Amino acid sequence: MAKMHLIATCIFGLEAIVARELSWLGYTDQHVDNGRVTFAGDEEAICRANLWLRSAERVLIKVGEFKALTFDELFEGTKALPWGDWLPENAEFPVNGKSVDSKLASIPDCQAIVKKAVVEKMKLKYKKEWFEETGPLYRIEVGMLKDMATLTIDTSGMGLHKRGYRTLVSEAPLKETIAAAMLMISRWKPDRALIDPFCGSGTIPIEAALIAGNIAPGAKRSFTAESWWQTPPELWKKAREEAADKAKRTPDLRIHGSDIDKDVLSLARYHAAQAGVADDIHLQRMPVSEISSRYKYGFIVCNPPYGERLGEMPDVEKLYREMGAIFKGLDTWSFYIITSHMNFEKLFGRKANKKRKLYNGRIMCNYYQFYVPPPPRDKLNLVQ
Repeated sequence: MAKMHLIATCIFGLEAIVARELSWLGYTDQHVDNGRVTFAGDEEAICRANLWLRSAERVLIKVGEFKALTFDELFEGTKALPWGDWLPENAEFPVNGKSVDSKLASIPDCQAIVKKAVVEKMKLKYKKEWFEETGPLYRIEVGMLKDMATLTIDTSGMGLHKRGYRTLVSEAPLKETIAAAMLMISRWKPDRALIDPFCGSGTIPIEAALIAGNIAPGAKRSFTAESWWQTPPELWKKAREEAADKAKRTPDLRIHGSDIDKDVLSLARYHAAQAGVADDIHLQRMPVSEISSRYKYGFIVCNPPYGERLGEMPDVEKLYREMGAIFKGLDTWSFYIITSHMNFEKLFGRKANKKRKLYNGRIMCNYYQFYVPPPPRDKLNLVQ
């Protein structure tokens, strides 16, 4: 199999988590940039990375990179790349684009130039003048960053946050990739209790159950590259069989989700069933004021309301004060809370041990981490 440069894109702030996941998969030849991790891999890596990455957004093939200050340079640089090695004669190859801090700032013009250059290269390869584009999809992206052009092909199709279990959505859902990253940052382990007191449609508890069962997050969905000759069905079959073999049943999980909205809890139960983890999660209607646990050394990982809507802020600030008071009773527990409120620590009544900037959609948030020392090994399962 041929070695190539692949790119796992991610939300800003999650690069180290994606790099760690790639290392777990055995891909240690990496380079980390803002919003992406470039790594060396082969055709099998395309399959495995798409199936297994929990916190990445997409897996791209890096076709080439070069400096382009003019449209002529963009055209010639694109045309020089080996498009014929990837695109079959009947390929559908739309071009997306983005430009940041570059002289070539017109995205539509960049897209048109790249499309024309790829067509010219295809003409040389296939000795024909017209391409109907009725075959498999190879979505190309031209990314201009500080006058450097990066040309990629998307292997994923839908973003990797689309696990296949969220066929129904609730209001303002937390993306699955962010939820998984929050859990991995927290270092929660399946032998510890976990509570999400604002579980909404169930994303955090479901992602926790998938992690606990070592279930590949992409196991229930398809990917664009499944229709490519470079990654034939037998390669995907092998990768999916590996994922099935590595899944495990973890008994006695203590994953709890609660919310005050009974309708959104119905969604959570449906999503958990779709993900195959309904038996691993306990969901119930409960206000945060009633949160308690007989277990010690547990974790609360949650995405409470932010108060972004007009008139909501007083209620949200009251909620944060209430959280601070209630959580004090869980004195051996660690808390991991994401919110956009800049005064959260003051309202919560405690300074975070650590915080990390993350984007939930277009909202800039902080992920506040309040942790306690790990428990003595002989006291891990003690109850109060």
